[in-house]
Amino acid sequence: MAQIATDVNIIINNAGVLPAPPRPPGQSNTSFLRPKRVLAMSANPQSKKFYALNMFDVVDVEKYLAYFSRLPEVAPKYGGRMVAFGRFRDSVAGDLAPRQVLFLVEWESEEAFNSFRDDPDLADLHPLRENGTASYVWQTFDGSDMSDPVAVSLDDVLAVLKP
Repeated sequence: MAQIATDVNIIINNAGVLPAPPRPPGQSNTSFLRPKRVLAMSANPQSKKFYALNMFDVVDVEKYLAYFSRLPEVAPKYGGRMVAFGRFRDSVAGDLAPRQVLFLVEWESEEAFNSFRDDPDLADLHPLRENGTASYVWQTFDGSDMSDPVAVSLDDVLAVLKP
């Protein structure tokens, strides 16, 4: 049985996966595996992202839709990816007045976001957003891609909590 376990560990390690650390006596002997990329994640600049959080009330649906309908084509050209779009449901905690809509966009960098925001070629686009909304909150954040939370290292978390 020990030889089989050793052979499995060799196969797993050769496949690029490391076994979890040994468990204390009395706990399950089940081996949870951790991909190697987790161990190096904090050194990977690709995991670092720049996010723009938009929260607002809609005052002119037609104008906002004219803005929103162009985003799937325009945002990627500037390094943007639409991550979430949703309607307000409930205020659970906090002092910020609720807004009707949340829109989260991931950008490759702050520079990419600024190029989208400041490009004169998009001078006709941004007024559609501005005139279609009210009580606009537009905040930016540095962070990590959490689409695979297991892949985020403790260093990545600490970088957010202790800037």
